[in-house]
Amino acid sequence: MTQQSIKAFWRIPRVMRKTLTVDNGKEFSLFEQIEKRTGLKVFFADPYSAWQRGANENTNKLLRQYFPKGINFKKFSDQDLALKVSMLNHRPRKCLAYQTPHEVFYKEVLGALAT
Repeated sequence: MTQQSIKAFWRIPRVMRKTLTVDNGKEFSLFEQIEKRTGLKVFFADPYSAWQRGANENTNKLLRQYFPKGINFKKFSDQDLALKVSMLNHRPRKCLAYQTPHEVFYKEVLGALAT
């Protein structure tokens, strides 16, 4: 999990990598490696405090439309999963003034890189 996280965050421009808030699961026991290799500062949410990871909880809710709770993800290919992620990233959101997360992110990336 640690190596996959590092690989995923390396795709994001360094100027955009700030913080990562995670739960207390064992998958983040090597969080120091993530911090060292990505430049992210890792924070741990308090137990039973889902509101401290609001974006994560909302994304989980949206993913449940495609993947019901308890589903075996081994049934899906990486391409299947990537398609669903892309669909969510290109779906307009009211909280983003009906822009997509993709649009908002890349506006920030281009703005950050232009300075």
